[in-house]
Amino acid sequence: MSFYIPTVSSTLEIKDYLGAMKVRWGIGRNNFRVDAGLYKVGKPTSSSDVFVTANYKLSFDTLRKNLKSIDAWILVLDTKGVNVWCAAGKGTFGTKEFIKRIKIHDLDKLVNHKKVIVPQLGAVGIAAHEVKESTGFRVVYGPVRANDIKPFVALGYKATPEMRRVNFPLKERVKLIPVEIFYGKYYLLAVPLIFLALSGLNSQGYSFELALSEGKNSALNLFSSYLAGCVLTPIFLPIIPLKRFSLKGLSLGMVLALILGYFHFLGSNFVEVVSWVLIIGSISSFMAMNFTGSSTYTSLSGVQKEMKTALPIQIVTVSLGFIGWIISRFI
Repeated sequence: MSFYIPTVSSTLEIKDYLGAMKVRWGIGRNNFRVDAGLYKVGKPTSSSDVFVTANYKLSFDTLRKNLKSIDAWILVLDTKGVNVWCAAGKGTFGTKEFIKRIKIHDLDKLVNHKKVIVPQLGAVGIAAHEVKESTGFRVVYGPVRANDIKPFVALGYKATPEMRRVNFPLKERVKLIPVEIFYGKYYLLAVPLIFLALSGLNSQGYSFELALSEGKNSALNLFSSYLAGCVLTPIFLPIIPLKRFSLKGLSLGMVLALILGYFHFLGSNFVEVVSWVLIIGSISSFMAMNFTGSSTYTSLSGVQKEMKTALPIQIVTVSLGFIGWIISRFI
């Protein structure tokens, strides 16, 4: 081989873990990537396995740390910094890019076998027969989880049913909460401030004292509805007896509204109470729907279909709630 192939460690450093923590909160997410290309772990030879991944650093790090004590090659596709699963759906972890990387790095001269191991979650983006026709390499779909790589190889590159099963346990769902909160940070700050200011409106004009006293309740209601959608929904996801995420979020929003109403946080007149029910339900429903892109429970077509029907309803109901709340200031 005429080009330099960098060696990467299978042991992650503190900076790798810190970077992962930052990206979990959405900090530097678009730049959390490695260069596409060829890497080696340990001291691979021409008979060593070739594992394929995305250039999203979290995906890359997850793979390499699970190759501990294994001598292997890592072929990194240019997915524009997107993880394997999402990139496969978008087409960047795809057949064309895969074939291109095999040819660029002369993989047929690097190894004496014709086998490349692709993560199962990337299968939707890779047409194995096209890769075979264009490069001569056979695509072997690995397990769902990188920590199953060693037993997968030990079984002769065969996955057990458990290795093929996509799970979405509480631990994995909780990991996604911070980034969902972070993406809406500006709304989370700006909208309560707007309600705080408008809370001073009344039939006699405007009262700063009323703005402070009533505004606190408004801020609490808004924060609660936001957290219901992007925190409580993923936590209780499997046990909420509704299929659509918008309805899951709506149901939790309604439960939350009942609790807040019981403690008199929704207001003192009927119009204000109904308005807050509409606002809380709409926000919770919308925030829960945002979570669909991170979940194993949905498909791209399912997400698009749900957004097409749910989003207009959410816009109308939150608008009616806001108008009703303004009217209630003068009752």
